[in-house]
Amino acid sequence: MPLTVNGTIRASDAAHADRIRAELPEHIRLSRDEPGNLHFNITETEPGVWTVDEAFVDKAAFQAHGARMAAASWASVNDGIVRDLTIEEDA
Repeated sequence: MPLTVNGTIRASDAAHADRIRAELPEHIRLSRDEPGNLHFNITETEPGVWTVDEAFVDKAAFQAHGARMAAASWASVNDGIVRDLTIEEDA
């Protein structure tokens, strides 16, 4: 059952946005290389706000993505992100 993540993420301030911009290319590259990743797109649509469009083959692949993120340099900026995301698992 594919699992999708859509919505936006927002930096807490301008300095945080700069840290996100610095870390994001590597986070995207690593995420796209994960087993079970169908697509992974994060695009800055306005300063400090990014649109998220991700898909994984199933919940287990999504959970593995979360575990990888927690152990990566992305974790250093991830905690301050304000999220407005919808996570859906197709039945």
